[in-house]
Amino acid sequence: MVCAFRRAGVFRIVRVTKESTLCNYSQPGHRHSIFCILPPHILEHIAKNGDKAQRSFAVDTLSTDHTMRQFRSTQAAFLQKRSTAPMPTAAVPAAQISIYTATNTQTLPGTLVRGPGSGKSNDNSVDEAYDGLDETFIFYEQVLHRNSIDDAGMPLIGTVHFGSNYDNAFWNGQQMVFGDGDGTLFNRFTIALDVIGHELTHGVTEHTANLNYMGQPGALNESVSDVFGSLIKQYKGKQTASEADWLIGAGLLGKGAQGVALRSMKAPGTAYDDPTLGKDPQPDNMKNYVHTTQDSGGVHINSGIPNHAFYLAAIELGGNAWDKAGRIWYATLNDAHLKPSSTFRGFAQLTVANAVKLFGANGAEASAVTKAWKTVGVL
Repeated sequence: MVCAFRRAGVFRIVRVTKESTLCNYSQPGHRHSIFCILPPHILEHIAKNGDKAQRSFAVDTLSTDHTMRQFRSTQAAFLQKRSTAPMPTAAVPAAQISIYTATNTQTLPGTLVRGPGSGKSNDNSVDEAYDGLDETFIFYEQVLHRNSIDDAGMPLIGTVHFGSNYDNAFWNGQQMVFGDGDGTLFNRFTIALDVIGHELTHGVTEHTANLNYMGQPGALNESVSDVFGSLIKQYKGKQTASEADWLIGAGLLGKGAQGVALRSMKAPGTAYDDPTLGKDPQPDNMKNYVHTTQDSGGVHINSGIPNHAFYLAAIELGGNAWDKAGRIWYATLNDAHLKPSSTFRGFAQLTVANAVKLFGANGAEASAVTKAWKTVGVL
């Protein structure tokens, strides 16, 4: 990975190793990365093509310190140990949400500013984070009958105002973390409900299929988060599949960026086209699958293929996307046959099998799912 680093007011182009990035985008086979919403190719474009301030923001976002890396390493060991322990009995579903502020430091979780059940604050970031975590909990509980991230009532924690002009948001295995954005290319990262739902869904995936964060399994990991992030936004807005915009991160791009979102499930590759950010590189079909060693094998890029398959299935089935397509994808995520190393084809075959289990072999559901995967060249 190549970035511009500031040293004594002068920018130098240097190579950043996989060990020195906050989000561990390129760690082969790594199953416990910090999951960031902003793809590394965008930050790399900014570091190369932005103005002085923008390059600074991009570099600061790509950079990390030993404390943050050690925190995630410790958390990964905890998750591995926990995976062998029996699942606790689920509590009565009730959201327990706490929002902290890092006050522009990298200290986590920071200072508590809004606790469970408390009223709104005078800080948009705090209230958007609280509401986003709450809406995600509500969706999983009301639609999929899941009791929080771990299905056992896990409290939801968020920290806002992380770092200075930090251009990202991430799930670190324990909590959500939001940057304020630089104010030109990116707005505050609490602004988009689907981004919050996306990141928390990485936690759901950790507690279910635990898809490897590399290559096709990693792209499936990212796609599952996009799917449920979009469904959470649609559920909140009471939108049908045909009414939804199918954009991930609408409103997140600032006034200085040319684009509408980070990704489009309806039309992968069209979300943005900007001299500083670059052009959306997502393919919508296997014939355009991107083979790369960057970004853990292109997990944020090739996720466009399964994303588009879900969109096509949801549109074909009509109505609310969470009623049929969403249930099929969620059943697949919880299917014992879905392995951490599953490929697009393996996942697709399981979605068809789960469509049959849920709605019958002769129903429109299995046919729509099969057709969608064939359209994107997976089946």
